Amino acid sequence: MKKLVFRFQGPLAALTAEQLSELIERGITDDDIVRTQVAATIDLVREQGDAALVALTRELDNVTLKKLRVPQKACDSALAKLDPALRAAMERMIVNLRRVHAESLPRAWEVETEPGITVGRRPDPLARVGIYAPGGRAAYPSSLLMAAIPASVAGVSELVVCSPPGPDGRPADVVLAAAALAEVDEVYAVGGAQAIAAMAYGTDEIRAVNRVVGPGNTWVAEAKLQVAGRVGIDAPAGPSELLVILDESAAVERVAAELLAQAEHDPRACAVALCLGDTAEAVIDACARLLAGSGREPIVGEALATRGAVLSVDSLAEAIVFANEYAAEHVLLAVRIPETTLEQLRNAGSVMLGAGASVVFSDYLTGANHVLPTGGAARSFSGLSTTDFIRWTSYQRVTSDAAVRLKADAVLLATAEGLEQHALAAMRAAEE
Repeated sequence: MKKLVFRFQGPLAALTAEQLSELIERGITDDDIVRTQVAATIDLVREQGDAALVALTRELDNVTLKKLRVPQKACDSALAKLDPALRAAMERMIVNLRRVHAESLPRAWEVETEPGITVGRRPDPLARVGIYAPGGRAAYPSSLLMAAIPASVAGVSELVVCSPPGPDGRPADVVLAAAALAEVDEVYAVGGAQAIAAMAYGTDEIRAVNRVVGPGNTWVAEAKLQVAGRVGIDAPAGPSELLVILDESAAVERVAAELLAQAEHDPRACAVALCLGDTAEAVIDACARLLAGSGREPIVGEALATRGAVLSVDSLAEAIVFANEYAAEHVLLAVRIPETTLEQLRNAGSVMLGAGASVVFSDYLTGANHVLPTGGAARSFSGLSTTDFIRWTSYQRVTSDAAVRLKADAVLLATAEGLEQHALAAMRAAEE
């Protein structure tokens, strides 16, 4: 049996400062070439619009597009041909997503700060949202549903999907079927950074959106960051990540299976295990056994050798400190009392606990969202939810009597800042 090589092995405490920095500060990309290429792609789409999208698709995907938009009948046809069992699974996924995300709907509120002064905030759904559905190595209808269903629950008026075309000039049938199930309004056979640019700035055929969401490769993630000043984006999402904390109560083969499942996504995926007790070697051996003969072995092997780690820790407290600093997309707690550990975790996209909890279930069927922050962004960002598809309108209501009471202090504050017209406006308002 071939022994697996992990980028980092041994005690966590034995890592050098340089190794620890490499492990934690992984980011989405530190490649100036990627940044430059993405910036050039965005500029080209802004200047040449649909012509640039056709040219880039021919160059990068080896597909010549006659039309960017996929006809609705193609989506309906893909749904009609979908395996009934797979359709039922996707419909189950949609039901659970609706249940979970309906609970996170924001609500309007008002508060009376003083008699006659009411301040309120009202959530308004965005008018038009763009969803990126990845293609390339594999088709991801689940990612489309993870974005489209919360947006629909939030009340978004128009849902637009961009997904890379296959040899026939259209996204994968399973993606088109998912678009039909989610009742998406428009689907375009465009992928990569150029799709993000098109949705952000608009072309003749693809009208600009208010927010762009959905995971993608390095170029897609970088493009989202570069257009963030133009449109809203969700959390930065790069290659998949899993951090497992396990003790000797864990089923080691289950842990190994979870690590391999995330590593098979991408050669740059991160799979990290923090091992209490005498479990580290057992995890490595189990990974090697489960991976042997797999068709995904080259991708998994590269991911583990590049960004994988099996590290021993002396205490759960040490593991938690590292986990909060690492801020993983997914965290699996394979310890005796996971609820106690959950209370101490502050920086994670999504946490799995319980004997049957698997990241795979979270990816598809629990109703939790799998569009999550990666690259340490979970220190600042949360996973996709209905709140990503609304903006807030703030308002204040002030009576005439309250204006009189506010006048003196407002004039004092405005005068202190040298704003004469502010002071005058306050006095006029109190005269009404």
